[in-house]
Amino acid sequence: MTLPVKLKVMAYITHGSRLLVFRQPEFPEAGIQVPGGSVSPDEPLDAAVLREAHEETGLSGLQIEAFLGDVIHDFSPRSRYEIHHRHYYHLTTSGEVAERWNCYENDPSEGDHTSILFDLFWVDLPDGVPPLIAHMDEMIPYLNRRMNLG
Repeated sequence: MTLPVKLKVMAYITHGSRLLVFRQPEFPEAGIQVPGGSVSPDEPLDAAVLREAHEETGLSGLQIEAFLGDVIHDFSPRSRYEIHHRHYYHLTTSGEVAERWNCYENDPSEGDHTSILFDLFWVDLPDGVPPLIAHMDEMIPYLNRRMNLG
């Protein structure tokens, strides 16, 4: 059986030496995550990461600093019969930002497409990042090195 491959983008958004993460209060089993999602057909990866980051955070004026790398994950052992080809980016935001805020994702790529509440907050790099669900922290060491944080 050939598993479908889904292109994904993941955004490590930083402000100074802090990383933006979120929880889904209505779905605590979703764990702590970074913004990201599915790439639309024929959508460039850099456009997809900016779109997903804005949709999930409400932040405007995000800048792509670097492409960090890509990783392939087979989710069939978890009864999700698909492969995710993830592309990780480092994005930055400048100016004043809240310490914590809520944002609704109005166009989720998975599930029944109802709005999902995100509780967004900053964590300190390099040592204050909690474990992220589904290997979303796998490129944090590259981000830390790129930012000269360890």
